[in-house]
Amino acid sequence: MNVLMVLEHEYPEDERVTKEIRTLQINGHNVSVACIKKKKICSYEVFKGVEIYRNSISKFRAKTSVGALKFPFYFNFWVAFIKSILSKKKIDAIHIHDLPLAKVGFSLSRRYNMKFVLDLHENWPVLLDLSPHTKSFLGRILSNQKQWLKYEKKYASLADGLIVVAEEMKERLLSKGVKNEKIAIVPNTSDIDIFEKNKDIEPDSKYITLYYAGGITLHRGLDIVIKGLAKMNLPDNFRFWIIGKGRNEPFLKKLTKELNLKGKVAFLGWKSHEMVLELLFKSDIAVIPHLRNEHTDNTSPNKIFHYMLAKKPVLSSNCKYLENIINETGAGLVYSDRNSNEFADRLEQLIENKELRTRLGENGFMGVKEKYNWKNTSKALIELYDKFK
Repeated sequence: MNVLMVLEHEYPEDERVTKEIRTLQINGHNVSVACIKKKKICSYEVFKGVEIYRNSISKFRAKTSVGALKFPFYFNFWVAFIKSILSKKKIDAIHIHDLPLAKVGFSLSRRYNMKFVLDLHENWPVLLDLSPHTKSFLGRILSNQKQWLKYEKKYASLADGLIVVAEEMKERLLSKGVKNEKIAIVPNTSDIDIFEKNKDIEPDSKYITLYYAGGITLHRGLDIVIKGLAKMNLPDNFRFWIIGKGRNEPFLKKLTKELNLKGKVAFLGWKSHEMVLELLFKSDIAVIPHLRNEHTDNTSPNKIFHYMLAKKPVLSSNCKYLENIINETGAGLVYSDRNSNEFADRLEQLIENKELRTRLGENGFMGVKEKYNWKNTSKALIELYDKFK
């Protein structure tokens, strides 16, 4: 089949999309990509066998995406862009990544006799509701969660194939009234050999290092971690690495200073993918402190599988998906998401017991090796497309 994947951002820079494309290619499908064009990037190229079509979008039109259900400017851009590709190339399936462009994908699929695949990376209606730009007066007018929930229900039901990242997400959609028997669960797992060149890197024996990599926003729960650290009698050689960027960083730095943790907490900023992985191997314990909500309960953050592959014990908040994975595999310890005392208690157990850290790390690695790896979990994607043949 000729598959056109549609992304609202640039490509290639999305690990999940890259893995899906590679899997489909290996199984005999031809994949093209329609995406946004950034400055100094060509409008068309062939990259690793993938035809990439790019189109520039103005800042104004891009910002109208939040109000796309009320004003058509954003959808009109994508319809015109994709139609220009379809005029040149025969496409058998249009594969839309994330919810916003579902309407575009469905309408074009019916007009051009294509299969419509909707790939939901996130719980979009809740994610949008949590975003700061929807909290303003104008944001509340333009973006209505009830409208997005209705939109999600409609197009998730109409999709010829629906992809979700977790069983919990499937259950949520069905509970919201989505009626679709072709739902493939494809978690954000990784290739087992992703860390091959890092496997001999050992933690720095001079320190006990707690590790976090990802966005630095309010809902990541890093303030709970820092407050928990302040309640502990930390070893002199303890350090907490925070890798990434985000709007909550100034607040967390201020909190760190106020709680006299400046020597214990290090904000390392943005790092390359290679450096992020190298620092992971140099750490002892990896934390996922996300605050629990309807979004984090139903999403599959790839960092948990990175941590498990690196044999790091996972210290996680009790978001439903994360807790289920940890309980199933024995990969770590769980604490209540907003409870800094409980966090401190779990971390203390891990700091004091190296044997426990080792056992949990090995459990996590075996969980990935035997089940939660891309070779295994991508079978659902292959089976979904096989049904279209």
